[in-house]
Amino acid sequence: MESDTFSEGGTPVQFTGRWIGIPGAVLFNSTRPVLPAPLFRKSFTMDGAPRSARIRICGLGYYELYLNGEKVGDHVLDPGVTQYDRRVLFVEYDVCGFLRPGLNVVGVILGNGWYNCFTPASWNFDKASWRDYPKFLLDLEVNEAVQVSSDVTWKYSSGPIRFDGLRNGEHYDAARECEGWSAPGYDDSDWVTSVETAPPGGKLVPQLMPPCKVMETLEPVRSWRTAEEDFMYDLGANISGWARIMVSGEAGEEVVIRYGEQLDSEGRLDTGEIDKFILDGGFQTDRYRLKGGGGEIWEPRFSYHGFQYIQISTRAELFRVEGRVVHTAFAQIGKFIASDPAINRLQKITVRSYLSNFTSIPTDCPHREKNGWTGDAHLAAETGLMQFSAAEAYSQWIDSIADSQRPSGQLPGIVPTTGWGFNWGNGPAWDSAFLLIPWYIYLYTGNPEPIHRHYQAMKRYVNYCLRRSKDGIADFGLGDWCSPDPERMVDRAVTDTGYAYRLSVLLSRFALITGRSRDSKEYADWAVSIRESFNKTFYKGSGLYAQGEQTALACALYQGLVEETEKESVVMRLSRSVENAHCKADFGVLGAKYVPRVLAEYGRIDLAYRLLTQTDFPGWGHWLKRGATSLWENWDGSGSRNHIMFGDVSAWMYHFLAGIRPDPEQPGFRHMLISPKIPPTLEWVEAEHAAPHGTIRVRWEKAKDAIQLDVEIPMGSTATIQTPDGIMRTVGRGAHRFHSAC
Repeated sequence: MESDTFSEGGTPVQFTGRWIGIPGAVLFNSTRPVLPAPLFRKSFTMDGAPRSARIRICGLGYYELYLNGEKVGDHVLDPGVTQYDRRVLFVEYDVCGFLRPGLNVVGVILGNGWYNCFTPASWNFDKASWRDYPKFLLDLEVNEAVQVSSDVTWKYSSGPIRFDGLRNGEHYDAARECEGWSAPGYDDSDWVTSVETAPPGGKLVPQLMPPCKVMETLEPVRSWRTAEEDFMYDLGANISGWARIMVSGEAGEEVVIRYGEQLDSEGRLDTGEIDKFILDGGFQTDRYRLKGGGGEIWEPRFSYHGFQYIQISTRAELFRVEGRVVHTAFAQIGKFIASDPAINRLQKITVRSYLSNFTSIPTDCPHREKNGWTGDAHLAAETGLMQFSAAEAYSQWIDSIADSQRPSGQLPGIVPTTGWGFNWGNGPAWDSAFLLIPWYIYLYTGNPEPIHRHYQAMKRYVNYCLRRSKDGIADFGLGDWCSPDPERMVDRAVTDTGYAYRLSVLLSRFALITGRSRDSKEYADWAVSIRESFNKTFYKGSGLYAQGEQTALACALYQGLVEETEKESVVMRLSRSVENAHCKADFGVLGAKYVPRVLAEYGRIDLAYRLLTQTDFPGWGHWLKRGATSLWENWDGSGSRNHIMFGDVSAWMYHFLAGIRPDPEQPGFRHMLISPKIPPTLEWVEAEHAAPHGTIRVRWEKAKDAIQLDVEIPMGSTATIQTPDGIMRTVGRGAHRFHSAC
């Protein structure tokens, strides 16, 4: 009897197993006590060595899988988070090498993760409609026949993980370890049988995105003791992940590990800026209780943290403390380096913030929230797609956006959501992720599948946005968030209407891609109407939009709303504004994408470059001057110090300093534009991007009064090269060298 079937494309995968869980665990309300992480085991016999063997498993919220005492795979924090009552992910492993003739054992440990996010916090995940105690579904198929499935013949016991909360941490009692529990020969006579439990509700879908893994291990760059004799460690970088400790002491001694990204004046951890929304259960705190008898090594499994500093309280002897860097295991496909150490540092900390904020979903920060904010995601998506093989991960997250959509077309500001974010935290500037990210996937990889899959849902959202607009002007949700002076933040209606226009243009294009010519004309007409309303409402002549805010001027140019005859005036006004501000950032997260791009596009690379590198407040260079190891949430350093929403600067470096940009008419870099912009103070740039057809390489270098530009185009692609002197040439595969006047 089949318990669940996956049938979304391709050959259906039928699970023979049943969803099973903890005996007696019934979640009546959100205050139900938290249970220790459960262990499940199942013994089975094989007559001989297998020709083939694979396991499919969905373990919620997180799982670890074992065969004959060995962990299967190197995934952590698996599976990826989704809207669990709409969609859940299963993972498949080849396990032929784990099995042996005779007695075998398969074991599973479950953690709470997002599925049982019991901690009261501002976003109400403790009240999620899907929330329940951990459970799993599993099939082991040997020689193309199901050998073992999850059912009530599996045995259960609690284990050494006594507590695990996504935003709280993990508590581990080593004295409760069940040595050899997942291997043959273990005595499980005092274990009890598991129970069948209700499925989570969502359809089963294979996890196609790269898994999360431990990607790097960092040694502390310095350590010290506090006045209270706590041990302090500085990893030298703000990361996502956890600590691994090596410790020795008496049985029952406890090690308390706290994590944060700032210190107080006495050199102790200060989490006041990031723990304010977690209302119970502690914040970013792991606890390890020793079993005694020698050296012990431990790291958590089912909770991750955002931190640079580790504070440890214990009477035990600490031999070693390391930082374990954890995020989605993307392949790196981009490389950028330049002659300016400051721009290289900015590239490095942007990449670190991007990776810290992608643990199966794109998040705002890895500590305070871990939420999938849609605005943060689309603002950094081009950075991700230039640097990493992130398209599949984005594609699966877009599925969750569709799963969270209301019948009216409305979208929340965070995905996944339990209902929070529909009435605050969204709006066109954030919701546009639903169309922009599929567009970027198409642009960078040539894959239109997410557009085809979600066209109707995208159309529902655009219609919702248009219905909420008045006379062509959209005005709801968030605007130019985290402006240095909120009192002077641009009118939200400017940026909202800019995105409403962009969405109409995109949907018109998507309609053509999916063969809907009538829709294409309808939304193209809507775009024309919005453009007219935007200029009628906000343009005051002489290059002035709204009150002359940098974001207003750049938004009009970036979104394509300025009449051709007025562009020069608007660019001049924006340039004067930036110069008068001494290239200090006078914008929030939306302007941070528009302003540098528009300046570089319209001939003011000098100003754009100074915006990124000048060291006065506010600006990216000021963060570098203050020692930032990741991008901050606010220009003044308040709030989080590991945010990605100001992170388009990395993509900007590829697009303008290296000059590598895809052609929307031939996406996936089948054709591209190579047009580097040369700042006066930069001497050379090297960049590469592994596009679908092969690796694109660009290097330019100043030599006296000339620029030498070297370009390598892969087979199957062509490029239009624009040298700094303005001359354009079209080339095919191979290495090409050009010389140009500065």
